[in-house]
Amino acid sequence: MVPRAPAAGAGAYAGDVSPQLAWQWVQSGEAVLVDVRTDAEREWVGFVPEAVPVAWKQWPGMALNPTFDAQIQAAAQGRKVVLLCRSGVRSVAAAKRATELGIEAYNILEGFEGDPDASAHRGQRGGWRYHGLPWRQN
Repeated sequence: MVPRAPAAGAGAYAGDVSPQLAWQWVQSGEAVLVDVRTDAEREWVGFVPEAVPVAWKQWPGMALNPTFDAQIQAAAQGRKVVLLCRSGVRSVAAAKRATELGIEAYNILEGFEGDPDASAHRGQRGGWRYHGLPWRQN
């Protein structure tokens, strides 16, 4: 899959990539995987062992992480970043902010859990886990 540019008016970031392409970039050392979900989400739902945890918002209350800028810059270390959240929404906001900081940042489409199905359950319609990419459950 070729990286896809964000929609017009969506703000500036490098684009959207499939979970598979993001993982390929991480394995080759071309990019660093940054998980922007909360610590609680990673603990309860699962996590990618190779990902650097840098929460965009903090639980409880979902306030913006006041150290996000420093943490994302430390994680990138001159490489592009691919950002993962639950469904691919917070990772867009985080990619926009990372871009403002001078980082080449991509949103991972479908997120960790994918889109909800007709019963509002996640995990059956796309997402990192659905595609069989590496992850673990505590």
